[in-house]
Amino acid sequence: MICKNCEKPLTSESNFCSFCGAKVILNRLTFRNLTYEISQRVFDLDNSFFRTFAQLIVRPEMVIDSYIQGVRRRFLNPISHLGIALTLSGIIIFVMQKVMTPEMFFAYGRQLPEEVAGKLYNSIYDYSSLFFILYIPVFAVAGYLTFNRKDYLLSEYIIAYIYILSQWSIFLFPISLMVLIFAPTSYIDLSFPTLFIMIGYSVFAMQRIHRYAAAAATLRAILFFILTAIGYIGIIILFYIVMFMTGTLELQDFAPQQ
Repeated sequence: MICKNCEKPLTSESNFCSFCGAKVILNRLTFRNLTYEISQRVFDLDNSFFRTFAQLIVRPEMVIDSYIQGVRRRFLNPISHLGIALTLSGIIIFVMQKVMTPEMFFAYGRQLPEEVAGKLYNSIYDYSSLFFILYIPVFAVAGYLTFNRKDYLLSEYIIAYIYILSQWSIFLFPISLMVLIFAPTSYIDLSFPTLFIMIGYSVFAMQRIHRYAAAAATLRAILFFILTAIGYIGIIILFYIVMFMTGTLELQDFAPQQ
C-alpha cells in the first residue's frame, strides 16, 4: 500500500502517512462518509473549531498569540476560520437578495435614481466578499500602527485580523439571519451599530494581546478608530473607482434630475 498524496510506502496498519502526515483514506466518498468527514472537520465537539470560537470570544490572545508563536494543532488555522466566515457570509448575501430591495438597502434610496440604486445594489452584492477581504489589511495596518507592544510583523497582524474579522462574521451570522428573516427593513439600521461594535471587538483583542495601561489603551483605541475609518472611506472610494472604470456607473447617473 502506498500513500495517495506522496506515493511513499505504507504499512497495512497505517492511519497516517509517516512521510507527509496525510490521513490514509480507504473508503469511497459515499454520502455517509462525506457527512462524517464534514462533521469531524467542522462540527465535532472534539474539533478545534468550537475551541477556537469560544477562546476568540473571551481570550482572543490565546488563539492569535499561540498561532503566531508556532502552535498549529490546538486551534483552527486562520484560513479555515476565514473559509467558514465567507461561507456564512455567502448565505447572508443569498438571503439578502431574496428579501431586500434597493430602497430598503439604501438609507438614501429615494434620493437616488432608481436605475442607479439598482446598479449599486447589485454591485455591492457582487463585491461583498472582496470588501470583507479588504477590511483585513485595513484593520491590520491600523493595529500595527497603534497596538504593537510585542513587535508583531505586519504579516502577523494580517493573521491576527483574519482571526478577528472572521470571528466577528461568524458570531454575527445567526443575528443577521434572524433579522433578515423576521425584520428585513431593520437590517441596514443594525449594520451600522455592528460596524462600531466590530471595531470595539478589534480593540478588545489588541488590548488582550498587548496589555497597555488604561490611559494608553484609550488613546490608542481612538487612533485605531480614526485609522480604520479612513481605511473604510478608502474602500468606498475604491469601490466607486472600480464602478466607473468598468462602466457600471457613469457621471450622468449622478446628474441632477429634472
